[in-house]
Amino acid sequence: MLAARYRAANQRPYLASALYALSVVASRHLATMGVDRRWRLYVNPAFVAAHDVEELTGVWIHEVAHLLRDHHGRADRLPTADRVDHHRVNLAQDCEINDDLVADGLALPADRVEPKTFSLPAGKLFEEYLTGIPHSHVVHVQCGSGAHGIGVPGELGETGAPSVRPVEADAIRRQTADAIRARVRSRGTVPGGWQRWADRIAEPVVDWRRLLTGALRQAVAWASGAVDYTYARPGRRTAALRGVVLPSLRQPLPRVAIVVDTSGSMGPDDLASALGEVTGVLRAVGIRGNRVTVLACDADVHAVTRVTKAEQVRLGGGGGTDMRVGIAAARAVPDPPQIIVVLTDGATPWPAEPTGCRLIAGLIGEHPTMPPNWVEAIHITDTTSV
Repeated sequence: MLAARYRAANQRPYLASALYALSVVASRHLATMGVDRRWRLYVNPAFVAAHDVEELTGVWIHEVAHLLRDHHGRADRLPTADRVDHHRVNLAQDCEINDDLVADGLALPADRVEPKTFSLPAGKLFEEYLTGIPHSHVVHVQCGSGAHGIGVPGELGETGAPSVRPVEADAIRRQTADAIRARVRSRGTVPGGWQRWADRIAEPVVDWRRLLTGALRQAVAWASGAVDYTYARPGRRTAALRGVVLPSLRQPLPRVAIVVDTSGSMGPDDLASALGEVTGVLRAVGIRGNRVTVLACDADVHAVTRVTKAEQVRLGGGGGTDMRVGIAAARAVPDPPQIIVVLTDGATPWPAEPTGCRLIAGLIGEHPTMPPNWVEAIHITDTTSV
């Protein structure tokens, strides 16, 4: 094991810091090798005895790749339905890693999993591979919680072996990315998969989910600040006044309208994903049911629905684009919304001046057209770009 790690660090020096950050733990709870979230490498002695130094070198790099690529963190962000089958997630993660390692000429055990194992193309992220991997009751791989994020019996807790804290792990990832980019600048050889990963680490994108959540929470707090009097619940001072009923103050939940751009330039998968994110955030802040209206709009409004989940939305249209029509329709009701969220690629006219409510634009696509400055814009990027 020590010889294999030395060989890996010597041949791929940009991975040396990450390789030597791992603590080696002899264990028989895994059939091969695996990692936990705390950067411990669990090694079955029988597996080591059955493989030579060259193959163990490849396995070292494979396991540290799970941690460098933050597979457990990305797995935590998967939908619950996908996370349940963590063996399938592990297979998709191995596909993401092993196609790069094989292309780099590394030796790996013969039973390795690659994209071609499932007739899938190379060069993708594990989130993209996941849809092409069937469910199975057979455990093909087990790389530990450092890969799929689910705790494995036999893994150590906070004590028992040296560990790496999350802030230290982030520093190791950035140091490794810097080393890869420096090697590329000096015209050294680095596999394309590692180069793409280093570019994403060195130039991180803003977490749009956090921005969207913050914007909606702030808008809800702003709209909920309006108070009104109600006799449905008597005021607290009523008991002190005989024969008099005083009203209490209430803070109503705001109404929200979601205008969905269904013009020809918008992909249905992007729309469904973005709509699911918005409805999820609204549900988290307590707004659901008949307080949320969804309008499908291209150059005209085609469907207006009250929804409780994204699957209930009827998307129509597919023609030109004019979100002004959808915004006006959302406002032209007896009880207009206090918040309007527009999901679009931005290629649309906007109202000439601010509306009488909070307007948030969720911009979908790689290079969306920006709205006017008074519209609160959030770029909803590809969910697999992590």
